[in-house]
Amino acid sequence: MNTASTRLALRGDLLDFSAAPAWGDVDSAAVRFRPDHWLLIEDGRITGAQTAEPDARWSRQDHRGKLILPGFIDTHVHMPQLEVIASYGTELLDWLNTYTFPAETRFADPAYSQAGAALFTDALLAHGTTSAVVFPTVHKVSVDALFSEAQQRGMRVIAGKVLQDRHSPDGLRDDVAQAERDCIELIERWHGVDRLAYAVTVRFAPTSTPEQLAMAGALCAADASLYMQTHVAENRAEVQWARELFPEARSYLDVYARAGLLHPRSVLAHGIWLDDADRAALQSSGAQIAHSPSSNLFLGSGLFDWRALQNANGAVSLASDVGGGTSLSMVRTMADAYKVQAMAGQRLTAWQALHAATLGGAQALHLSEEIGSLEAGRVADVCVWDWAADPVAERRLSVARSLHERAFAWMTMADDRNLVATLVAGVARFERGGAKPQLA
Repeated sequence: MNTASTRLALRGDLLDFSAAPAWGDVDSAAVRFRPDHWLLIEDGRITGAQTAEPDARWSRQDHRGKLILPGFIDTHVHMPQLEVIASYGTELLDWLNTYTFPAETRFADPAYSQAGAALFTDALLAHGTTSAVVFPTVHKVSVDALFSEAQQRGMRVIAGKVLQDRHSPDGLRDDVAQAERDCIELIERWHGVDRLAYAVTVRFAPTSTPEQLAMAGALCAADASLYMQTHVAENRAEVQWARELFPEARSYLDVYARAGLLHPRSVLAHGIWLDDADRAALQSSGAQIAHSPSSNLFLGSGLFDWRALQNANGAVSLASDVGGGTSLSMVRTMADAYKVQAMAGQRLTAWQALHAATLGGAQALHLSEEIGSLEAGRVADVCVWDWAADPVAERRLSVARSLHERAFAWMTMADDRNLVATLVAGVARFERGGAKPQLA
């Protein structure tokens, strides 16, 4: 048996975080910037960084002058909704009925699910995202397809069968008993296998009966290692609908709390229309809000108050929410997050945004010992980026007066054209100029 180590050294400008940057701090000590360093990767894990050129035992890739970041973590994205990106003219509830639900019904077909999952996972990697918390569909085959494709690529993916037993069209409704059986089978098959984890996945409170929510809560109570993902307080009409369906709950968020679905591994997308009591509940439970700025802007849902939740010591991560969002690019997501905060009278630093998409997201998912930084011992999920992809960006960066100004200009102007390579556990899974993701 060959037991020789695989050693790879990447040369470039290393940027990651050792802690959370303070709000508004452009000179944060939490930022770790190591220009022109070699990042050392052995057997899929980071072993260190150095300025000296590694010896001949290492395979070397010289990316000097380029930016090397941890792979991005997208904490809320929908696999089947690539087909409904850029759908015109509706708010959330109409958008679901007009565009999303019809698209998701097609994932009942195993071959269609497999092709869609392959396209989706390749597309994530082509945008620098190496880890994701994902909604498949209500169909069990869609979960199998997603996990199998992620497993083949070595990705860290958290997902689960969508639960929705009411207020949904034919072909997208389940029932409590069958849904429970499907979840248990999927948990046994996939949870904790390689880099995969199962999330009890409630679409959103209005599409689940109280009985289904209780079943979901029981699954979480039975295994504290399971994640939970859902949507909360995205749109005013949705909030009003939840209030009418669950009059006993203090708030929309409280619907989930009453069902036992608010815990340290809960990922709740959006959270725009929260109050102080909700923020306190998030903080005490350890649950996180997956902020989805592109989607919130596109669907006209509202402006998320990031500062308020941070002041309440609540966790915020970043998410593309495709297809409500308009791109799988977490760089574009960060740029939109700045715009959302600017509309609310706040200023989001590049450090705050980058942290939320890397180490902050990893910490919120309890995965910071595995992903989210370039620290020794972490899995080598790493991306190489051009600082600039066109003459205008080059000119802008050439006059940047500080590291933050340079990083902010990159965050605002970059997109997938800047991505040179994506490595997952030290293996190249995307290289610029290679094959493009395609739907089979």
